[in-house]
Amino acid sequence: MAYQKIGIDAGGTLIKIAFEEKGKNHFKKYPISDLQSAINWIKMAAPSAKVALTGGKAHSIQKQFFKDAVVCPEFDVTCEGASFLLKEEGIQAGAAFLLVNIGTGTSWHLVGENKYERILGSGLGGGAFMGLGDLLTGEKEFSQLTKLVSEGEKGKVDLLVKDIYQSEESPIDGSLTAANFAKGSQSDPSLADRMASLTNMLAETIVLLSLQSAAIHHVKEIVYIGSTINGNPSLKTSLDTYTKMLGLSPVFLDKGEYSGAYGAMFTL
Repeated sequence: MAYQKIGIDAGGTLIKIAFEEKGKNHFKKYPISDLQSAINWIKMAAPSAKVALTGGKAHSIQKQFFKDAVVCPEFDVTCEGASFLLKEEGIQAGAAFLLVNIGTGTSWHLVGENKYERILGSGLGGGAFMGLGDLLTGEKEFSQLTKLVSEGEKGKVDLLVKDIYQSEESPIDGSLTAANFAKGSQSDPSLADRMASLTNMLAETIVLLSLQSAAIHHVKEIVYIGSTINGNPSLKTSLDTYTKMLGLSPVFLDKGEYSGAYGAMFTL
């Protein structure tokens, strides 16, 4: 294995790695709690490779393990990495689009020709999914929480539009949420129902903020990336459904969670 360059995105939850071998790009990730395993793999697989770092823990990792590494601006390389991945995955995006990065938190970026601008941020993202998921269910594993989501019913916890109008004709889709978590414990929701409600709240909020940002900046395409989407089909489906419902075009990158690491690698 002779990897010449490696990009590392060291975030609050995961360490994501992009590297090139014989003209092909590859990706790996580790939980931040397993940082030493990630470092050991890099030191073993690519002891002489050039390293570019980005993310919240980039400077700390540079200081401890890769003193000669380049530290890259996170927002710029994430946008650049996503743009590269769009081309590699054969997806046509407009001259300008909104990049929504759902990581530990969520960031919104306006991406144009060689121009990137972070326009919004929210604390609602993967960290809220994991933290509130733990509080609501006692479960700490991402895979188990996403399994619960797929088995749950948001209407057991959320007050839906159809609950208010009942036999009356609703002015909007009756399956939409009138108030998140409004039913509380009244309907004796299961742990799965609680997670379905939480995921729905995250999806609705992210899409509504995306709609407002898109309207202000006159774009129609929303490119969703981030580790929170991967392995979470219910969240992805909700984002897709709500985005289309509001007249926007959602795009999901297969390797979108590695945008930061990929963009960092291309700086070398």
